[in-house]
Amino acid sequence: MNSIEAIRALREQMLSKVIGQDILVNKIIIAFLARGDILIEGLPGLAKTRAVKTLSTIIDGKFSRIQFTPDITSREIIGEERLYHQDGSEIYKFHKGAIFGNIVLADEINRAPAKSQASMLEAMEEKQVTISGQTFPLPKLFMLLATQNPIEHTGTFPLSQAQKDRFLLHTVVDYVSMAEELKMLKLLQQESIEDLDDIVKIPQEYILKAQDEVAKVKIPDEIGKYIVELVFASRYPLRYSKQLSVMIDVGISPRGTIALSRASQAVAWLDGRDSISVEDIIYIIKDVFRHRIVESQHTKENGIKIDEITEIILENVKKPL
Repeated sequence: MNSIEAIRALREQMLSKVIGQDILVNKIIIAFLARGDILIEGLPGLAKTRAVKTLSTIIDGKFSRIQFTPDITSREIIGEERLYHQDGSEIYKFHKGAIFGNIVLADEINRAPAKSQASMLEAMEEKQVTISGQTFPLPKLFMLLATQNPIEHTGTFPLSQAQKDRFLLHTVVDYVSMAEELKMLKLLQQESIEDLDDIVKIPQEYILKAQDEVAKVKIPDEIGKYIVELVFASRYPLRYSKQLSVMIDVGISPRGTIALSRASQAVAWLDGRDSISVEDIIYIIKDVFRHRIVESQHTKENGIKIDEITEIILENVKKPL
């Protein structure tokens, strides 16, 4: 088995267990390959948690789940120094928090207060945690998958823009079709009756190799310029469209430029190509821009979605030949 075969096996197994959420599965794999984290938004019961748990079952590694609540503390998330008695002496040792896993589920992340959310910033950006001046690296294979419910706002704390910007992708999950929901019922019944454990584990070495290969996918000069101009259209909208200028308050940071290029590399690699195309960018751009563009009050009042703004940006930025 080589790296592409391993990823295909991963995808096939996830699709067999997460019925009707092909797009969600694809986006999770893209973020994983690009060494990024993903924010998954959807109503309850749409297989968000199931998708993450299925991924963790297939990957040979440690799974951690953090159930975010208003009273959760940063110590529970990243860890803390604890006092131990050893050989008649008192010593402090670092006790790792739940963030030290290979696949980490941050369930209902917006139910935690800002301070607890912010404790993950360093982990997400630099793949490490600093406690009392000491730095502790996270596992080499690491991915944070956070979920949030878009309709329940009581007792929630919206993610800050800095926190959202750390996520490579923001994916929205929708209802499945009737046929898929029926298939899901049959699958759950089969699992309940037979309790089959038919998952084939994928060793970490294959995932790490795939990530290395994705990072080597070429970004032609004209494609790189196109990516940058798409981002600049969000920062300086009046240069591209008067319509855009009244829709956007704050554009996308350089981190968004990097995210769009890395995610596009993963899309191209999954398609068996060693170079990014315009189609790769168009496929993934909404998931990259969705949580990074800060819409204007005019946009909010008129019920305009950020995905619609992204479509206008695509219409106004000239594609490379």
